[in-house]
Amino acid sequence: MTAPQPATTSGPPWAQDGTVEVEIARSVATVSLARPPGNGWTPALGRMFFAALDQLATDPAVRALVVTGAGPDFCVGADGGGLDNMADAGSYEIDAARPTYWAAMTIAKPVVAAVNGACFGVGMQLALFCDVRFAGSSTKFATAFVRRGLIAELGMSWLLPRIVGLGIANDLLLSGRLVRAAEAERLGLVNRVVEDGELLAAAQDYAAGLAATCSPAAMGVVKRQTYTDLTATLPAAVSRADAWMEEALASPDFAEGVRSWRERRPPAFGGLDPAHARFTLPEADETR
Repeated sequence: MTAPQPATTSGPPWAQDGTVEVEIARSVATVSLARPPGNGWTPALGRMFFAALDQLATDPAVRALVVTGAGPDFCVGADGGGLDNMADAGSYEIDAARPTYWAAMTIAKPVVAAVNGACFGVGMQLALFCDVRFAGSSTKFATAFVRRGLIAELGMSWLLPRIVGLGIANDLLLSGRLVRAAEAERLGLVNRVVEDGELLAAAQDYAAGLAATCSPAAMGVVKRQTYTDLTATLPAAVSRADAWMEEALASPDFAEGVRSWRERRPPAFGGLDPAHARFTLPEADETR
């Protein structure tokens, strides 16, 4: 296992204007949106956020990530001033070169969302792209799009039904209504609700537990399986699993996992190969 890292604030490329903060401790990188008030989303904030994820994906000191919002809110959605400008202009052309918003899903490391305060619109979609979601007891969610005359963006119509089911997804997308933390947990929108003051520590402890006890290589493959198999046939999923299982059985991590279990000690897994730090989601089902 990588030795625990002291908490440090990272520098460029993502912290040049203070809109994204990164700290690394216990092999966990905490990435905080830090654009007050409310961490309103802008293209500049997006570029810095995704640059952070890109670098942390291959950082050997990092085995898991936590994404959160600095201040009282996770992300209130798109910046209000930007929405005003687009409404006044009467048109807007989406940049074909924009970042891949589902980048967190393609990083071969666990990404945990610690969702605080308001989580609306694009902010909610950023949380959905994370693998596991913790929410504070006062956290509020809303898709919000239809209440601004907009449609479900960035693949939310693809992802939300897979997380909460079609009926609930239709309710949330068609109404844009507010969902508070307790209901979000009942719906399966979040995995766990904790008291506001304990939120970030709970998410970081969970991520640190993964970093300390689970094989980085195995977690990377499992994450790839989970998202690839969302659109796979069962035979294709089994075929891929068989091939990866043969590789896993021949790996040093398997031998270490068995030895550490027999010897009743924590495992000492190797780090993730940077060459395997990212993967591409298939456009159509394909065998490996």
